[in-house]
Amino acid sequence: MMNFLVKTIANAGALAVAVWLLSDITLTGDSTGKEIGTLLLVALIFGLVNFLVKPVVKLLSLPLLILTLGLFTLVVNALMLMLTSWLADQLDLSFHVEGFWTAVLGGLIISVVSWALNVVLPDGD
Repeated sequence: MMNFLVKTIANAGALAVAVWLLSDITLTGDSTGKEIGTLLLVALIFGLVNFLVKPVVKLLSLPLLILTLGLFTLVVNALMLMLTSWLADQLDLSFHVEGFWTAVLGGLIISVVSWALNVVLPDGD
């Protein structure tokens, strides 16, 4: 349970950095508390998408991953971010990613920041 919580917080931090750096990834709210709550819910959705959907997509795209020497992972990460944006829209959360190339850059930023935060934050196991 602690590991799940740490990973969700790391995802929230990574999403916050992407929102801060890219103007086409938006997160709005009436107050700072509401923005933080939305960010945590979006991080939870993002974690579930990466846990449930991403392995299936990576398996189905294995030939492309091999052919591009793993660079297709950037496209998979972008698709997971766009799916998170769509799900957040369906749940009336104020998180939106505008366009595929923004999602590619956002996915790259989120991957790097998430990795760095997971190195720094303690492991719950």
